[in-house]
Amino acid sequence: MMETATNKRSIVEIKDITAGAGALGLLGYGMPGVLLSLVNAGIIQAGSMVLAMAIFMGGFAMFTAGLMEWKKGNTYGMAAYASYGLFWFSYAALLILPVLGLAETTGGAGAMASYLALWGIFTAILFVGSLKMSKALQFVLGTLALVFFLEAAGAATGTAMFTILAGYIGIFSGFAAIYTALGPILNDIYGRTVAPLG
Repeated sequence: MMETATNKRSIVEIKDITAGAGALGLLGYGMPGVLLSLVNAGIIQAGSMVLAMAIFMGGFAMFTAGLMEWKKGNTYGMAAYASYGLFWFSYAALLILPVLGLAETTGGAGAMASYLALWGIFTAILFVGSLKMSKALQFVLGTLALVFFLEAAGAATGTAMFTILAGYIGIFSGFAAIYTALGPILNDIYGRTVAPLG
């Protein structure tokens, strides 16, 4: 009697053991966001420190976090972190390209207001998505959307008060992002909730 061989397919489940990208992404907004907001509030002077932080901690860190979220299949995280990483790169390019003679300075108040308003709309949409997530993330995205819209109003009207107000709100938003990033790290280390996120 002959045995017939049957091909059996076995399913192998690969466990994802890569680290979460959320902390890196939120720090990529929070740290340069606080510095830029301090400038907008008139507390410190703009300079190479802000630009360097925007490029490296903002651009590279957030874009990397977006790629990490893509690998995990998280469309929301990928779109948010990668897009904001590209925001920081584009913000740096707006400052650097005219100095290098590679482009003209953005013309007119309406152009910069449009740029900022588009980012505000994008952030408002992400805020709606965050309503199913932690209260801490909702606060970060809600205040960030407000910052973009206030900065857009300041650019459109030339009214410094809008930019200054955006700066002060941005300081709180940036520190909230830092807290939201470090909370899960501390909670994981201590094995209990030491930094509640709501």
